[in-house]
Amino acid sequence: MAIRFDLEPELAALVQRTREFIRDVVIPVELACKGSLHDAPDAEDIRRRLQAEARAAGLLAPHVGERWGGRGLDVRGQASVFEEAGYSLLGPLALNISAPDEGNMHLLERVATPAQQQQYLAPLAAGQVRSCFAMTEPPPGAGSDPRALTTAAARVAGGWRIDGRKWFITGARGAAFAIVMARTSGAPGDRGGATMFLVAGDNPGMQIVRDLDTLDHALFAGHSEVRFDHCVVADDAILGEVDRGFEYAQVRLAPARLTHCMRWLGLARRAHDLALAHVTTREAFGSRLAELGMVQQQIADNEIDLAASRSLILHTAWVLDTGGDAGTASSIAKTFVSEAVGRIVDRAMQMTGAVGTSGDLLLSRYWREVRPFRIYDGPSETHRWSIAKRSVSSFKKRGHA
Repeated sequence: MAIRFDLEPELAALVQRTREFIRDVVIPVELACKGSLHDAPDAEDIRRRLQAEARAAGLLAPHVGERWGGRGLDVRGQASVFEEAGYSLLGPLALNISAPDEGNMHLLERVATPAQQQQYLAPLAAGQVRSCFAMTEPPPGAGSDPRALTTAAARVAGGWRIDGRKWFITGARGAAFAIVMARTSGAPGDRGGATMFLVAGDNPGMQIVRDLDTLDHALFAGHSEVRFDHCVVADDAILGEVDRGFEYAQVRLAPARLTHCMRWLGLARRAHDLALAHVTTREAFGSRLAELGMVQQQIADNEIDLAASRSLILHTAWVLDTGGDAGTASSIAKTFVSEAVGRIVDRAMQMTGAVGTSGDLLLSRYWREVRPFRIYDGPSETHRWSIAKRSVSSFKKRGHA
């Protein structure tokens, strides 16, 4: 299958409808709340209202299958729609394609039993509930190296008991359920031995310890520290099979890295458009800012980063859609796009001067949101290490060493 850069008429129409929905419905809400629902007392009401409007417009959860109310978009189709949704900080939330719910839907579609899909996926795709994905732990537990997993699950009568601590768990507060990674065999540092469990948010053994004060506020409900203390679940809470959790994590993580790239690329394009609006109207030193060479260089560099990011996303989407091993491609895309998006937003702030650092343009909000992307879902350094390892291994296999 060739990589396509054009859009089929049906997909092009969906992208256009998404663009108009973000412009007419979502951006006014974003401007009213200054781009953050983090501390808004009516945050849940706003989420439900935006998703109800997206549902009425036929735009809700377009990535899931038609059985679950979506459109079953392939990854290439998601790239175009998710970028348009990302043009507003609240766009992914409105379309129910934001992290961690989007990645959890993907995982549940592919790994969950039919009964689990009815119980967990159906309400999640419909926007009736939220979820979280609990893998990251405080040191020395799982972080960039998931093999360091210390949270443990032991067999008890009728099920399993989970004990351990997680942190930076996005959306944990108010989540109807969590997908929890726990060690069921082996020791921290071992490659295997992890199992995924579906844990109800009201399980008395799952407690929110605190909400972490982080730079970003756009991901709904923030990031929490969670304690699992004698958290007992039944056997039917196992997602997939015992000891295959790390394998299932790859089902989720490679596409989730890429969908992050898609969404943040949309916001980077928004930042660039805000900068263009400023420099094409603002006059200084006898001309429009857009006519000055140093500003033109920043405009050009933004256009280059946008185009290169989009190309890498589409290439990785093609690898995923054709069933290829997307490990290296997703690491390359995640590393480049996370850094390119940061450069674009930073240049946009520079081009807009003092107003760019204020709340008037929301660029400072955007900068705070995109900066952590270079860390979560694997920091740039970890991905570069992985890319280099694969490159050396491939070189040796070709008989050059």
